[in-house]
Amino acid sequence: MVFPADFRWGTATASFQVEGNNSNSDWWRWEENGRILHNHRSGLASDWWANAERDLDMAAELGNNAHRLSLEWSRIEPEPSRFDQAALTRYREILTAMLARGIEPMVTLHHFSNPIWLTEKKDFNSDIVVDYFKRYVEKVVDTLGDLVPKWVTINEPMVYIAFRYLTGEFPEPSQTGMIAAFQAMRNMLRCHAAAFHAIKERQPQAEVGLAKNIPIIQPFEEENWLDGWMSRRLHYLFNVLWMRSMTNGRFYWPAGREKVPHLANSYDFIGINYYSRYYTQFPPPKTFVLQEWKPEAQVTDGNYGEVYPEGLFQAINLMMPYKKPIYITENGCPDVKDEIRPSFILRHLREVWRAISFNFPIMGYYHWSLVDNFEWHNGWTQRFGLLALDTDTQARTLRQSGHLYGEICKTGTVSSEMVEKYAPQLMDTLFPGHNPTPRM
Repeated sequence: MVFPADFRWGTATASFQVEGNNSNSDWWRWEENGRILHNHRSGLASDWWANAERDLDMAAELGNNAHRLSLEWSRIEPEPSRFDQAALTRYREILTAMLARGIEPMVTLHHFSNPIWLTEKKDFNSDIVVDYFKRYVEKVVDTLGDLVPKWVTINEPMVYIAFRYLTGEFPEPSQTGMIAAFQAMRNMLRCHAAAFHAIKERQPQAEVGLAKNIPIIQPFEEENWLDGWMSRRLHYLFNVLWMRSMTNGRFYWPAGREKVPHLANSYDFIGINYYSRYYTQFPPPKTFVLQEWKPEAQVTDGNYGEVYPEGLFQAINLMMPYKKPIYITENGCPDVKDEIRPSFILRHLREVWRAISFNFPIMGYYHWSLVDNFEWHNGWTQRFGLLALDTDTQARTLRQSGHLYGEICKTGTVSSEMVEKYAPQLMDTLFPGHNPTPRM
């Protein structure tokens, strides 16, 4: 399977999950309140604030030519209107280090975490958040824009809205419930539009998009029409509504629609974050989808999700009507023993290659994640990294899946030899009819 010569082979990280000691973030306060699984604390996390270059060296050795990272708003603007020049300087050092290693940055401006002061002002439930976000983006682009060719405005807005306002898995704002969730969506759309145009005014050549989580949602019992109705409703709310709003320039309230200034077609590319297929039923559980699977499902650590590679092709196909370049901005699985990840990577990349074979505009693949990191409300219980992290010593160990991904990135191919070496059980699936090398 040969990929285009200019394909972006990358990994992805998020600031709060890797930097460490982000004490001005609402997630840090959430930890202090004991809301993380097993009372885990992020602490130094993956120690990127001091030592990001260490992992960037490894990314370069693996043949990565791209990396997606996020900026921590709470570091850059620790108090309203006070920007921390030292923080901006450190981000400039990290971005410069990436470019020096031949790694193209894709920078996310909002990846789940907020300054504490913003949450005290009701964050996305307050209309004033649009002005705050625009000001933050302008400062960042004025300071760092010459180093950044690709921007993601907001990561997984519907995940943020669902987990923060409806299920209580993310730091809870002062207002929760369905009305608050729709208010937050309205303001996040306005923030996206403001950020898009602020970037374009300063950096017209930059590509600006967003990272949209696209889960596959199906009825648990296909013959149950209520389960089917529920899955279609959740699919629309989670996978369609945001893209429809961003494309048409309108916010679709349950009782009507509202035009959002400058929102229509305010994106140059679509980032797809894809992990799994989920099931639902009527009435849905509090988490909307079930944490149970069909008997034949292969499930990743911590009951995180089912391995369902075909869903990535389905997610890509769902985004094709928007006629924009597509990046797979996140794809990975929690697998501390690294038993599933090699085949996970190979099977999902086959779906990417299949889409490219249909001339779908897939421009790059960013594996989640480069290094084990603090996994939000699940703390240290889930490990997504190509690099295994010892949190006591900060030592790294390259997993077998990392060796595999390095071979893929360096050659721009997925070969039968790689499959035979790292996941021989997939030979008949990925390369039917291939005669493997005789084993001595």
